[in-house]
Amino acid sequence: MCLEFARIPKRSGFLMIALLFLSSCAEKQESKAHNDPDRYSLAKDILWASPSGFDLTMDIYTPAYDQATYPVIVMFHGGGWLINDKSIMDQAAAYLATNSRYVVCNVNYRLLSDSGNSIKLNEIVNDAFGAVLWVKDNIARYKGDSARVVVTGDSAGAHLAAMVVNMGDQLGSGDFSMESLRFTPSYLPEAMSAESVAEQNGLAVQAAVLSYGVYDISEVAAGGFESVKNPFWIASASLARGVFGDSFNVADHPSLYEALSPIHSIPDIGDGALPPQLLTVGSEDPVVTPASVKSYTELLRAAGHPTRYWEYQGKSHAFLIQDRMWSLGQALKWMRPPL
Repeated sequence: MCLEFARIPKRSGFLMIALLFLSSCAEKQESKAHNDPDRYSLAKDILWASPSGFDLTMDIYTPAYDQATYPVIVMFHGGGWLINDKSIMDQAAAYLATNSRYVVCNVNYRLLSDSGNSIKLNEIVNDAFGAVLWVKDNIARYKGDSARVVVTGDSAGAHLAAMVVNMGDQLGSGDFSMESLRFTPSYLPEAMSAESVAEQNGLAVQAAVLSYGVYDISEVAAGGFESVKNPFWIASASLARGVFGDSFNVADHPSLYEALSPIHSIPDIGDGALPPQLLTVGSEDPVVTPASVKSYTELLRAAGHPTRYWEYQGKSHAFLIQDRMWSLGQALKWMRPPL
């Protein structure tokens, strides 16, 4: 069997996550169905928040087994924070729901190009934080276990998942600014403030699977993301601008960009342990290079956090939504408490 297991001791507050790597036995997986609706139920377009009147939805897949609860995957799509929606992850979500025992939450968040091209990147992070909080607060209705949550995403979605992992305790009720580099989740549990969620570590998750993610917004901005030559701006049919608006740039306001960069927010394990993480990238990715993902992996490991790196040979960017055999499905089995 092509299995690898990472055991995380309970004393450190983690559950065990079993990481299933089947790339070397892909032929044996051909019999697996990519989408069998008889194996799950689907709650489509569940409204989970409406920040500033902008409705946000998610699709929730519940396995059709005789099981009281299931661990949960919260999934964020990619698209440079500018294009796409949860629909591009429909097949990946359906594959996981068909072939594993997770509740899968496929999430919509606001894009920079939404609301008249006025959304700021910190507001998108607010949405990612809010989605995880909504899931924890409501997923029991869909047989999900709020104490066993995995966050995942590809490209921009991996950035959002990494922000949940690294910055989920950096919350506040005021506006995000250079004076207050804090995030206000787009959803908060009843009678709780952003500060009380942070105090109770309410955004803690048990694992993360991050695929060809963007971990340094400062570097991306300095490399021209905010310019008219960025193909994501062209694809969104919106005028290029700064991710915090035209009044801010990375040269003059570096702290804003660093606050949105997981690579600048890795705690030493003595100051707070991060959950186990799997980082993946294609060997031929020109957008998020293997070198950049390796660098982030090494920094996580140097700080003492359990991390794995997988490089998919011959794959370019966005291979998760291009391959028929879903790599995320190959990377996840189900979580269960250690014996």
